[in-house]
Amino acid sequence: MTVVFGGVAPHPPIIVPAVGGRSLPRVQKTVDAMRAWAKACLEQDPETVIIISPHGPVFQDAIAVTAFPRLKGDLARFNAPEVKADVENDLPLVSSIIAQAKRRGVSVAVIDESLAKRFSIEQELDHGTMVPFYFLREAGFSGKVVPIAMALLPREELFRFGIALREAIDESPRRVALIASSDLSHRLTEDAPAGQAFDKAIERAFGLWELDDLLNIDESLCEKAGECGYRSLLMMAGAFDRPGTKSRIYSYEGPFGVGYLVGSVTGGEEAGEGTVMGEGRLSRYIQERRAQIEKSRAGESVIVRFARQTLEAHVCKKPLPPIPAELADADPAGVFVSIKRQGRLRGCIGTISPTQESLGEEIRQNAISAGTEDRRFFPVEEDELDELVYSVDVLMPEEPVASMKDLDPQRYGVIVRSGRQQGLLLPMLDGVDTAEEQVSIARQKAGIPAGKDVALSRFEVVRYR
Repeated sequence: MTVVFGGVAPHPPIIVPAVGGRSLPRVQKTVDAMRAWAKACLEQDPETVIIISPHGPVFQDAIAVTAFPRLKGDLARFNAPEVKADVENDLPLVSSIIAQAKRRGVSVAVIDESLAKRFSIEQELDHGTMVPFYFLREAGFSGKVVPIAMALLPREELFRFGIALREAIDESPRRVALIASSDLSHRLTEDAPAGQAFDKAIERAFGLWELDDLLNIDESLCEKAGECGYRSLLMMAGAFDRPGTKSRIYSYEGPFGVGYLVGSVTGGEEAGEGTVMGEGRLSRYIQERRAQIEKSRAGESVIVRFARQTLEAHVCKKPLPPIPAELADADPAGVFVSIKRQGRLRGCIGTISPTQESLGEEIRQNAISAGTEDRRFFPVEEDELDELVYSVDVLMPEEPVASMKDLDPQRYGVIVRSGRQQGLLLPMLDGVDTAEEQVSIARQKAGIPAGKDVALSRFEVVRYR
């Protein structure tokens, strides 16, 4: 068959009448749009609906596809236990999705009893799935549902997974709708302009169906906007990268500081024999990004070049590069090495005060640690090295401060201490705009609960790129 309808749907439970109650009039525009959207979907007579949610089991390195035969969920945690679902999964389609994704080199985690137990994954449908499903069922949908969770994979892999979805759907005998469950910015306030900028960029790219613009939204803007569901949208978009595709925006609003966009995608020409729609766009995207990285590396500092070459040699099991003379002779200092891939953190480890005899040795040790010992990530692998971007912060001596008024997240890093617990946050980080946010994150890193007294110190850095 073919994908008969594509959609983007917000998922705040408050738009479900049983949850929203007296607050429902504040989101009436979205409620009305969702009902029109669901009606349009049902007019295409889908037998199966795939819903991609950002609130399912999200993995760093794989897309989670649920393989339970029966799917259940409710909105009890939002005081509406009567809003529930008990539906059948489309297991043949699930098997085809997994096969097509693997054929395209996209990692998939199959959520079955074994994996759910291993990672303590709840078997209930999350609200990112339940809310769009509520409106589809209200409109008369009675078919099967395939829940998929977005992943923190590189953008091209998410988009390529969308291509795999399209190919799996084309093989299915069923009529299939594909839904991206996606709230937009969670920071639609006057003092956080990034939220409005992000939502406008998404609304424009979706409304014109400009997929290059959608793929290239700046990662720092995503972080500052506190978005929810951009990756779900990228996954859905990959399935509709075909000439003649038409998009429609039913509504957009942000009454509670969160952006709600309701939209649909339909049509598109079938690919010719041997043609894979979307792969040409991805090739251009990858080439442009690598050209930017090469340009950046051509101008990188001695310190950053040494950190990068050190990790590359370590990962490739080659002799480590010699320490440059200017770093071997430099006074020791605390150093943090940060690594990003496609704008997202890939590793960051450092030392508050020096542990080695020279600055060069400190950089060498922390470059290797950032790439291989940051417990939040798997160790960097050789096939990633060309995609990585580095920065190195050399720390100045810390100084204690009396209050939050002495902090400035754009100028100073912060250290919070309580007994043996301590947490550090570097300055000039995307999405950290206030001293309160800076201290809160540092507390979380240290495991210090909010409200517990802490000693504060600040420090300046020299950042090298």
